[in-house]
Amino acid sequence: MENIQNFQTLWFILIIILFLGYSLLDGFDLGIGTLLPFIGKKKEEKDILINSIGPVWDGNEVWLVTGAGALFAAFPQAYATAFSGFYPAMILVLFALIFRAVSIEFRAHDEARAWLWEKVLVAGSLLAALLFGIALGNVIYGVPLDYNMEFTGTFLTLLRPVPLLFGITGVAAILLQGASYAVLKTE
Repeated sequence: MENIQNFQTLWFILIIILFLGYSLLDGFDLGIGTLLPFIGKKKEEKDILINSIGPVWDGNEVWLVTGAGALFAAFPQAYATAFSGFYPAMILVLFALIFRAVSIEFRAHDEARAWLWEKVLVAGSLLAALLFGIALGNVIYGVPLDYNMEFTGTFLTLLRPVPLLFGITGVAAILLQGASYAVLKTE
């Protein structure tokens, strides 16, 4: 029995490291994406900012996928509860991340509509950061579950004041990360 608890603790620590790694590494990308219209006034400046995250942005997503896979492998009940309860929010996050990735790629190939892809990049980055913060706020604040460990709320239940504050804090954190990264990489 003690070995099982040791494995659970080890997996829990590993999952925290994976999600923390994702938030730290992809936070720079989300921050650059959100700050793009504010710190990149000219096309050349925007190109420099996007090129600064170009080599690493897609690799950072691996941390998120690995963390979700580790959560599924180690704690399937927690995975099932989290993904069923947060399903609408997770779908929004997935679309935000997909649109963000598509916008980075298409911006380089569609010069005529670069302005559109920049707006999609900003929206995808901002929405992903906000929803990740809201999800963390709900995990910490608590979500309504029944005796079968099934989510009993609605999508609006996830948008209570404390989780919303976490979401706003998450956006502020990625803005700080993005600004710091921009200063470091574009001097």
